[in-house]
Amino acid sequence: MTVSRYSTISFLSDFGSKDEFVGVVKSVIRSINQDVKVVDITHGVKPHDIRAGGLALARASQYLNPGVILAVVDPGVGTARRAIALEINNGEYVFVGPDNGLLAPAIAMIGEISQAVELDKPEFHLPTLSSTFAGRDVFAPAAAHLCKGIEICDLGTLISLSSLHPGLLPVSSKEDNKVIAEILWKDHFGNLQLNVSEEDIADFGEHMLVHVGGNVRGIRRAKSFEEIPESEIGIIVDSYGLLALTMFGRSVAEELRADERQQVKIENGTASEGTSTPITLKGKS
Repeated sequence: MTVSRYSTISFLSDFGSKDEFVGVVKSVIRSINQDVKVVDITHGVKPHDIRAGGLALARASQYLNPGVILAVVDPGVGTARRAIALEINNGEYVFVGPDNGLLAPAIAMIGEISQAVELDKPEFHLPTLSSTFAGRDVFAPAAAHLCKGIEICDLGTLISLSSLHPGLLPVSSKEDNKVIAEILWKDHFGNLQLNVSEEDIADFGEHMLVHVGGNVRGIRRAKSFEEIPESEIGIIVDSYGLLALTMFGRSVAEELRADERQQVKIENGTASEGTSTPITLKGKS
């Protein structure tokens, strides 16, 4: 007889909401363990975007209930990439997902791996002829069995921590008194999170310049959205402790025509007269 160990599965994927994939995964979990609570982190990760999924999981990680974290952004499904479960902090969490770097950023935020296994025991999988839906056939059953009290080492073969695929995230730098950064995340409101902390611009003044593509715009420090004057761009410490470019009531992403992975340069100073955002006029075809 097994004893329930975890009561919560926190679930992230790139499955979206149009198809039945999320519902099927959750139903598989419930068919194995009806007592577990499944919390949806997000299923809106861009399809196949491992980096975006890893960043979303990392942002959420410190707020997730201890238990099982099920994360599936898996463009390598059906290939030699491994399906894994990683025990964190001697069992406080278990991460279940593909060994493609997706899990690494979140784990780095909340602790250390104490055990790692490859999910290679078919008795804990759904019987299927398909190899294209590991979220349903491998990861969901593993997560559900963990919540029923099955030990992680019983789900598969122990693997070395050094063999795990690392998560690779961009690091900001300083060059010629400019901070060279990258846009990590464009949120629903059009705010642009940067891989920059407040300490990185500690020696800059209240007013700065931001270079994005061909645009050079003045920005100002702010502590709240309301402090940013209309039509101006602010730089603010966001809810995750990183700096973000933002506007009050508007999308700064649209204003700067900027998106994730784009390089950004920030320097001390104010915009000179005539500095503006280029506008492309479209003629009638």
